[in-house]
Amino acid sequence: MTYDDIRHIVLAWPEVEDGSSYGTPALKVRKKMLVRLKEDGDSLVMPGVPPDERDMLVESQPKVFYFTDHYRDYPTVLIRLSKTKRATVEPLLRRHWRTLASKKAVREYDGQ
Repeated sequence: MTYDDIRHIVLAWPEVEDGSSYGTPALKVRKKMLVRLKEDGDSLVMPGVPPDERDMLVESQPKVFYFTDHYRDYPTVLIRLSKTKRATVEPLLRRHWRTLASKKAVREYDGQ
């Protein structure tokens, strides 16, 4: 996958817009970060993943999911785009989107 692939998926969801964060492209929901491209150009920085879930993801798919010391104390996971598939990453993105989007937007999306 590429960042453009991710962008194509999530811009179809209500309230998602292009932005930037720490000088890299980001996708935001109501001005809050859904995901951003890491400086390496091949990884996503995805907040909203509790440490216990992050540890499980890293343990089960270490080629896809990882974190650095910088993110150790944050509810964040890093995702290698070149190693992941849509079926792996989309459910995580959608769940995080649901926490950021307005209740009305989520209801309308679910009603499609």
